[in-house]
Amino acid sequence: MIRILKQIFRTGIVTEPLPTEIDSEITEVGTKLEDAIRKRFRRSLTIRQVDSGSCNGCELEIHAINNPIYNCERFGIHFTASPRFADMLLVTGPVTRNMEIALRRTYNSTPSPKLVVAVGDCGCSGGIFGESYASLGSIDKVIPVDVFIAGCPPTPAALLHGILRAVGNK
Repeated sequence: MIRILKQIFRTGIVTEPLPTEIDSEITEVGTKLEDAIRKRFRRSLTIRQVDSGSCNGCELEIHAINNPIYNCERFGIHFTASPRFADMLLVTGPVTRNMEIALRRTYNSTPSPKLVVAVGDCGCSGGIFGESYASLGSIDKVIPVDVFIAGCPPTPAALLHGILRAVGNK
C-alpha cells in the first residue's frame, strides 16, 4: 500500500484539462441549462439513467459529464438510483426484449411531469441493432420520448445540449 501511495505522489496529476474552446462551450451550455432548470424546477434536476440494452459507449459519455472535468453537478444536475425521485429518464441503447418490462416499470415509477431523453443512435433508431428477435428497436416504440440525442456515442457537450432541449421544451 505504501508503495502505491509513493507512486501516486511521484506521478502527480495526469488528467489533461479540456481544450479552451470545449471548456467555454460546456460553461456556456451549462449556464443556460442551470437557468432553465431553476425556472422549471426551482431546484436541481434529478436524472435516472437507464440502460435498455446498449453497448455501454453512451454510458461512458454519461459518466464523463459527471466526472470532475465536466462536473454537471455545478449546473444543478444530479443522478439518482431510484426512478421515484427522478425528473428525467436518460435512456440508452435499443430496447431489448428482456428490458422492455423493466423500462416500462421504470417509466411508470417516475413521477409526473417526467421527461424522457433517448441517448445515442441505438436509442433514437435502433442503430446497428435495429429490430430483431432480441431487440424492439428505438426507445419510442416502448415509452414516449421528449428529446433524441444522436451520436454513437454522443459527446458530453451533445448530452448537455440535449438535456437543455428537454428542460426547455415544456
